[in-house]
Amino acid sequence: MTSPERVKVVVIGAGQAGLSVAYYLRRFELVADEDFVMLDRAPAPGGAWQHRWSSLRLGTAHRVNDLPGMAELGLSFDTADRALPAKAVVADYYGRFEQHFDLRVRRPMNVRTVANEGIDLVVESEDLAPQSIQEPEEQKARGLFGRRRKTFEEPGPPAAPRHRIATQFLVNATGTWGSPFVPFYPGMAEFEGRHVHTSDYTDAEDFRDKHVVVVGGGTSAIGFMLELEDVAAGLTWVSRRPIDWLDRQELDLEGASAAVAKQDEAARSGRALPSIVSGTGVPKSRRIAAGIERGLLVARPVFDRIEADRVVWRGDEGGGMARADVIIWATGFRPELRHLSPLRLREKAGGVTVGQGAAWSDPRIFLAGYGPQASTIGANRAGRMIARQIMAML
Repeated sequence: MTSPERVKVVVIGAGQAGLSVAYYLRRFELVADEDFVMLDRAPAPGGAWQHRWSSLRLGTAHRVNDLPGMAELGLSFDTADRALPAKAVVADYYGRFEQHFDLRVRRPMNVRTVANEGIDLVVESEDLAPQSIQEPEEQKARGLFGRRRKTFEEPGPPAAPRHRIATQFLVNATGTWGSPFVPFYPGMAEFEGRHVHTSDYTDAEDFRDKHVVVVGGGTSAIGFMLELEDVAAGLTWVSRRPIDWLDRQELDLEGASAAVAKQDEAARSGRALPSIVSGTGVPKSRRIAAGIERGLLVARPVFDRIEADRVVWRGDEGGGMARADVIIWATGFRPELRHLSPLRLREKAGGVTVGQGAAWSDPRIFLAGYGPQASTIGANRAGRMIARQIMAML
């Protein structure tokens, strides 16, 4: 086995949190591709935003805060064109940011494992560029639980080139998009329609004249309901908990601070992280308020079971079922940490114990964008905090 490349810091992920850390490392005069390396699985700049649906606009979901140093480029999401898809705006701005600060992000690189090797951390990744990528239409047709059987004669994909990097410090900024969460309900495997997660959603037209059930109580579920209102043949919204509507247009700092505090408490105790919306509530924009008034945005409790072409509530009289051709699971994501499993960071309580951005069980490892840093403004603050800690130990 050849000797690994050696650097001081490896940053995994080039979304908001990863770019924020890299910006401050550059401010401390570390040089990309010499002192630190950035690895990103996505094919282009834009973080998770590049995978979101085209109809999503800035201002219709959680606020996107500017990256630190973005003003130097004359850019701000507050003044961005809201007529364009959010994915296009974010990809453009992040791409310009990477180029301006010479971050030299290596992509598409999939990090498979991070393991201890002596005093070093060794990051093993594979270069996805030579591999054939599944066509979006094929993936969409299979749905969330779709699987295509491989015949005996069918050759597998060519092995991706592997790379190994030894580093003193690791910054994990992989976010959550690659780890969608779908809760289990009886009968879901027998459903003959399509299971679609938020991460699979591309266009409302995919569901024209279908009977759609949307599961979830956050902004994505609400957005899907509004988009599908005049497209779907039937539309049902269910939520595990009652929606906490806020009588204001935007989330105030008090509500946001309470949610961040809950995230921080869970991270420091090594528990699984609660959802952000469970701690903030949902502000009623004019569009949302109108949807509530006309009876669209009224969520039922979650069904008890799923059958071949419907969802069913136990014990209800009359309205105990809803027809379903598609179930959209707007049920959130979990931190994407599988590649860190050799390091045994996860606690019995289900999470990773993290304080001030660092894993308490291993001070060489930092988790940017984890827990209280998951918001874009939290990721910016974490970038500075993590970079300072790394520089103090180098």
